[in-house]
Amino acid sequence: MTKDYILAIDQSTSGTKALLVNRAGQAIAQSSAEHRQYYPSQGWVEHDPLEIYQNVVNTARQVLQKAGIRAGQLAALTITNQRETALLWDRVTGLPVHPAIVWQCQRTADMCEALRLGGHEVEVRAKTGLVLDPYFSATKWRWMIEHVDGVKEKVSEGRLLAGTIDSWLLWKLTGGRIHATDYTNASRTSLFNIHSLQWDNELCELFQVDKALLPEVKCSDELFGVTADPDLFEDQVPISGIIGDSQAALFGNQCFKPGMAKATYGTGTSILMNVGEQSHSVGNSLVTAVAWGLGGRITYALEAVIRTSGDCIKWTRDNLALFHSFEEMEELLKQAEHNEGVYLVPAFVGLGAPYWAADARAAIVGMNRGTTKAHVVRAALESIAYQVYEAIELIQNESGVPIQELKADGGATANPNLMQFQADILQRNVIKSEVAELSAMGSVYMGGLGTDFWSSQDEIASLQKSFHVYTPDMSDKQREQYVTGWKRAVAGVLSGLS
Repeated sequence: MTKDYILAIDQSTSGTKALLVNRAGQAIAQSSAEHRQYYPSQGWVEHDPLEIYQNVVNTARQVLQKAGIRAGQLAALTITNQRETALLWDRVTGLPVHPAIVWQCQRTADMCEALRLGGHEVEVRAKTGLVLDPYFSATKWRWMIEHVDGVKEKVSEGRLLAGTIDSWLLWKLTGGRIHATDYTNASRTSLFNIHSLQWDNELCELFQVDKALLPEVKCSDELFGVTADPDLFEDQVPISGIIGDSQAALFGNQCFKPGMAKATYGTGTSILMNVGEQSHSVGNSLVTAVAWGLGGRITYALEAVIRTSGDCIKWTRDNLALFHSFEEMEELLKQAEHNEGVYLVPAFVGLGAPYWAADARAAIVGMNRGTTKAHVVRAALESIAYQVYEAIELIQNESGVPIQELKADGGATANPNLMQFQADILQRNVIKSEVAELSAMGSVYMGGLGTDFWSSQDEIASLQKSFHVYTPDMSDKQREQYVTGWKRAVAGVLSGLS
């Protein structure tokens, strides 16, 4: 039986998607399922790991059924995933000891502040490239160890495993045989030394997370194992191409050379720039990331993290009920062609780069008696572009490398109003690939290289040729007015913290 397809599992913050790709790099079928978001306390966000895994099984089976193929025709199963989301599970029962604590969750803000006041941020930053923030995984694991009944005892008994979502899925898919992760996901935990490429003993001690809990770390293109869950497939399928979603989008956008940058517009937005095989020391508002491990070699990137972008649009729809469909949203945007001085600062779970203000809270400013829901919807959409603008400026200033254009992917890129406004505010071309699901495609490309499905990055580059380019078309005066208003709105939010 010829193996002419790769199956990608794209496990994001809001749901799971299975994508089937052929040798021409074409997605021929897909299936998706959302999972519930849990908010047990203010600023807390959780997911059910069992629900997520069941969605993986269901969507994987459904997509093969849609395409009319068998698992034996798959060259590989790949995984790209929401990063930083942390969980602990019992290796004996196979059950999580607590819901997964999502990257957005702020419950460990006080813990991070205590470590910062203790003078530990310089050490953490030097070894991991990360700031001390509840965004990352280590304090989430420490919180579970300290607050969940019976966990400390199970840790001492050697019964528990710690991992990010990719590790959890890999362990389940292999029938509990493989506990591993890749360099990109490990580098988002605050426990992984991105220079020595090992779990760091001193950091594990600092965050009080037993190193024995942690997975083996591999390059993204390595063979991690084979599927062994009888509820998934009868045939065993090699698992390769495991990579965090934002890094996967960088690879999927074919940002293979230093200086190339992309923005992934999801629940939050990650802006990454390839900086090559040497890590860069940068200021406190950026993080240094492992872009990927491929063929035994490491590529690094600089990253600016935006906590809330697409989720802001979802909030105006679901919480405020300002519209019910994206067609209705487009009609509202036509009613308010300008923001009329209204800005929404979406600090629902704090602000990321360049502010890293975990305690900041959202606000709508500049409203007057003539403000309508159309202005609020526009303000929500435009807030995404302003945040990306600030992130791009930050990356350029810190790295000294000019970004000539921005490659864009993610769900929100389907909105032409946003993409045009982004180009206008950036004063640079924004290039949107007509190939959808670039995080999934990044893992497919990586797994394809790892299993010799494709021979080289050059071959991959030849597969993707269709792009839409948004060019700037706004006066300097108008742009300056918009940006000044945004910065004033953010300053107002931050002033409320003092």
